[in-house]
Amino acid sequence: MSVAIVGAGPGDPGLITVRALELVSNAELLVYDRLVSPQLVAKALGATRIPRATLSQSEVNDLLVHHGRLGRRVVRLKGGDPFVFGRGGEEVEALVAAGVPHEVVPGVSTLTAFPALAGIPLTHRGTAAQVTVLTGTSGDGEELDYERLAGTPGTLVIFMGLRRLAELADNLILNGRDVDEPAAVLSQVSLPGSRVIVGTLGTIAGCAADAPTPAVVIVGDVVSLAWQVRELAWR
Repeated sequence: MSVAIVGAGPGDPGLITVRALELVSNAELLVYDRLVSPQLVAKALGATRIPRATLSQSEVNDLLVHHGRLGRRVVRLKGGDPFVFGRGGEEVEALVAAGVPHEVVPGVSTLTAFPALAGIPLTHRGTAAQVTVLTGTSGDGEELDYERLAGTPGTLVIFMGLRRLAELADNLILNGRDVDEPAAVLSQVSLPGSRVIVGTLGTIAGCAADAPTPAVVIVGDVVSLAWQVRELAWR
């Protein structure tokens, strides 16, 4: 394939897939996200390496299309999985529209990796049979449907919600979610500075006020089943 949209996993370079590492090692052009491990970027020994942080999404799309048309081995290396809040679909759309051959290599998503590494099962017999995944802000800029979310059974997993966690938690409570429902912030899990902060929906924003990103917020009774947490801050 000319262009590969590749998931780098949740942070630890050891959690990248074999296929992904093969493509990175043989790339001629590597466009990589800020959160991708420098150790993985270094594997692209013969490649021109371009950080995504310096480019807009449209510029990324144009770059992939341009070099893909030239037949170069292009790797777009993205944190987590390219199709889970990674805008990988937009890049594939641009490649398809331009007639550029492509390959998608899934990555270990933060969605499943962070909770698993923290010892929190997203589903558990008799506790949660449903998982709802969302971002802290809706894609169209509109406010979240808190009434629907508060009434949704099972586990809530919130991406990119740390900076407005107090607002998110307050609105869930105001719309009927239990103030004492277990909640956790999983911060930089899989990396040396990882933190797992556990509290309740009513306290978690205060508990995690100084937590670094990237972070995922978990709301639900499954949090009380955490078996392997590295740091607990029940308050």
